[in-house]
Amino acid sequence: SGSEDEARPSTAAAAAAAQKREERLRKFRELHMKRNEARKLNHQEVVEEDKRLKLPANWEAKKARLEWELKVEEKKKECAARGEDYERVKLLEISAEDAERWERKKKRKNPDLGFSDYAAAQLRKYQRLTRQIKPDLEQYEKLKEQYGEALYPTSDSLLHGTHVPSKEGVDRMVADLEKQIEKREKYSRRRPYNDDADIDYINERNAKFNKKAERFYGKYTAEIKQNLERGTAV
Repeated sequence: SGSEDEARPSTAAAAAAAQKREERLRKFRELHMKRNEARKLNHQEVVEEDKRLKLPANWEAKKARLEWELKVEEKKKECAARGEDYERVKLLEISAEDAERWERKKKRKNPDLGFSDYAAAQLRKYQRLTRQIKPDLEQYEKLKEQYGEALYPTSDSLLHGTHVPSKEGVDRMVADLEKQIEKREKYSRRRPYNDDADIDYINERNAKFNKKAERFYGKYTAEIKQNLERGTAV
């Protein structure tokens, strides 16, 4: 019986040691899993950050604007299904503070600051043309389903030869170019100043008047003008 009493504490100690060892192994496995999970998350974050760095500088703004336009289009469809006016619904959702702030901003904004340089004039032209572009959201959704992530290019994307414009898009571009050419032809080009021309005016306004008079009455007064210049007029 004495040997049995001595064996019981040793058995209990061995069981406690085994339980403690199992608990340590369980904690070690948990730490190992957490480490692997953290490593995987860090790798994913590095890949995402690399993608973001390769995107154009204004890509986030473009993406946000496209998402906003999609939401607006969905809202318009919902209002049309309910028989409501979208513009009226949109105005009802705008607070008085936002409306007042936008009105003040609109008053401060000057749409045409005049000519400063050719780069600024080109930028205004570009902005005016892009504001006229109405995106085809249905076509955008189809392309998004067709290409997936490949629709959003990166610095490693091969874009040349992968996109074929539609006939409607080409016709729309041609019509827009013809409209620009027709509008450009209506502009009156400023004539260069001729230093060798006779000065028969006292200021710019008088010069314009003399040109109009010459256009209508020049052939009748040419001889009188020549006699005055020679000093032989009667």
